[in-house]
Amino acid sequence: MTVFKTFWQVVNKYKATVILYTVLLIGFGGLNMATNETGTTFVASKPDLFIVNEDKDDELSNNLVKYLEDNTTIKELDNDEEKINDAIFYRDVNYVVYIPKNYGKDLLNDKHPEIKIKSTGDYQASLAEMMLNRYLNIQNTFISSNKNVDDIIVNINETLNKKTNIEVTSKLDTHATTKATSYFNFASYSIMAAVIFIICLVLSSFHESGVNKRTIVSSMNYKKLNRNLLLSSLVYSFIVWVFYSVLGLIMVGDILFSIRGIVYMLNCLIFTFTSLTIALLISTLIKNKDAVSGIVNVIALGSAFLCGAFVPTKLLPDSVLTVAHALPSYWYINTNELLSSMEVINMSTLQPVITNFIVLLGFGMVFIIINNVATYYKRNIVKKI
Repeated sequence: MTVFKTFWQVVNKYKATVILYTVLLIGFGGLNMATNETGTTFVASKPDLFIVNEDKDDELSNNLVKYLEDNTTIKELDNDEEKINDAIFYRDVNYVVYIPKNYGKDLLNDKHPEIKIKSTGDYQASLAEMMLNRYLNIQNTFISSNKNVDDIIVNINETLNKKTNIEVTSKLDTHATTKATSYFNFASYSIMAAVIFIICLVLSSFHESGVNKRTIVSSMNYKKLNRNLLLSSLVYSFIVWVFYSVLGLIMVGDILFSIRGIVYMLNCLIFTFTSLTIALLISTLIKNKDAVSGIVNVIALGSAFLCGAFVPTKLLPDSVLTVAHALPSYWYINTNELLSSMEVINMSTLQPVITNFIVLLGFGMVFIIINNVATYYKRNIVKKI
């Protein structure tokens, strides 16, 4: 009980640090969610075209022009090559189509007239080229089997007017899952920093030379002391997890009340536990309080950058992700990413998530074992001194 009370007295002195990491999470985490928001609405864009039609009296040529007018934005320019080149250079138009003289008649006579183009080479120009090629392919198909102009035009237009109905069957709210993933990914930095920084500062007080020697000569076994410190640290870490989970409910919304949200928070809880075991190990190995801040920056910030808390994992090089596999944050963030795109939540789809949970818990167990071994040898060294 004495250890527990002393632990919280020291924690109270450093509460401003937790507030600082919370402010960082709200500020930068909120910005991160805003910049990563995605929508499911598709808005078609029309490329800017200029048409040079030297076969204006032909029905086939005019039908091609009408198709382009309906599906693109036609720009008005002087038919002057220098002005056309300037318009392309300054991106006033994306695509220029040159319909040659006698184009329609040459088609019917199987002379294969060539439509020349000029292009900016950007994605809008590629869209215009795709439209033009689609029309020409359909036109050539009907001309090869029928030389009646009226029939050709009717068949071309009927084919082009056929629409494919697309039904979105997914009921996944990608907007909400993206927000949740962004929040919990960024929270990995705040949680790890708050847990490691505070616990290391608090426990370093218990590992000071004078306090450590008095503990050794007392009746308290070092394993019991470690258990008491672990229990106190567990309570503190649990409070941190609850605090950031409630904050997540406020920032993310109702999705956290679903099964998916429960898995998000469970993942966060396991990660908090792993961060706690890292803190216990560091506090055993490092006595200097001044070094704690630097260690927190190396571990928490380094993990955040390498594992995808700040930069999405899909943008990170494979070499970085290979290194990230050796860090607990990678498995935590990987779970969040899996949840963001998981259509259905059941035992089958959760298998990769469960694997990540086991890996995280494995990290925690390894850190606890190393901590006990390090404590045992350090105490034997102190006794000999």
